[in-house]
Amino acid sequence: MKKLTSHERFARIFGHREADRIPIVDAPWSTTIQRWRREGMPENVDFTEFFDLDRVAGFSIDNSPRYPVTVLEETDEYTIATSVWGVTVKRWKQATSTPQFLDFRVVSPATWAEARRLIEPAEDRIPWERLKENYPRWKAAGLWISAGLWFGFDITHSHMVGTERLLVAMIEEPEWCRDMFNFLLDVQLVMLEKVWAAGYRFDEVHWYDDMGYKHNQFFSVRTYRDLLKPAHKKAIDWAHGHDVRAHLHSCGDIRPFIPELAGIGLDALNPLEVKAGVDPLALKREFGSRMTFKGGINATLWDKPDLIEAEIRRLVPRMKESGGYIFASDHSVPDAVSLEDFRRITDLAKELGRY
Repeated sequence: MKKLTSHERFARIFGHREADRIPIVDAPWSTTIQRWRREGMPENVDFTEFFDLDRVAGFSIDNSPRYPVTVLEETDEYTIATSVWGVTVKRWKQATSTPQFLDFRVVSPATWAEARRLIEPAEDRIPWERLKENYPRWKAAGLWISAGLWFGFDITHSHMVGTERLLVAMIEEPEWCRDMFNFLLDVQLVMLEKVWAAGYRFDEVHWYDDMGYKHNQFFSVRTYRDLLKPAHKKAIDWAHGHDVRAHLHSCGDIRPFIPELAGIGLDALNPLEVKAGVDPLALKREFGSRMTFKGGINATLWDKPDLIEAEIRRLVPRMKESGGYIFASDHSVPDAVSLEDFRRITDLAKELGRY
């Protein structure tokens, strides 16, 4: 088979058909990119071009309350600032890490009602200039185009309400949670309809909703069915109504939720976090005819050449069967991975991922 574009390759894999090879993508930390540039990757070249990986273009729509962003403290090591979601966040400058969420503005149904009034569909929430400037180039280059959604448990607990507060509310104030999950999605879908009507076509909707951690989940399957599953189904139904794929990123051990997601038609799931307890081969056996899987390559092994090679040789030939697999780490690429480590891994993935 001739070499395919990323769009052609993804389309075949999502359709559970063989391609020239499996798609290969990943998300290196910013400090990983800095390391690779020190080790020889040119400054003006994107890592996907340098390693000849698949390319995904994306855009998202602002559905925040647009609270003022104010820097409260800044040192050589970190910055503390408020966000458009009303959260006080500490971010480290010299290291890649999860931000530290220090304080929250939306802490009750009443403060949510205040934020809700500020979140209305508006033309200036859509990145029209980005689309106008880049969309023709994305299409001409054969990129896979992803529209980002921003709703659900993960972004609500971390970026707006706080983890403990939201988990308690899911039991004690479920209507508040339902309203947040659904309203944030509804606003985005209204604006995505405007993007679609303007002639900008995309291939998938993709959203982040981490529902698990190491060997467990944040809430029960019963709570998922009651509060969050209807919003997930709404996003999936909207995507299918526009003949595009629905793709969820959910970290941690989310195995009890996967039959639920398959049942409402989710097309793709990542990152299959092995270190949290997920077995990619088990998922492939049970759901591989219905769902595309991305990831599952244990990121803790990527700087251990013998171990990661053995893991790739064990997984890729079986995960790629009948399409439905995209090669990636089970989260992101840490800065322990050298330029040559990454080159060896992606070269092996290309070799073993050929059809």
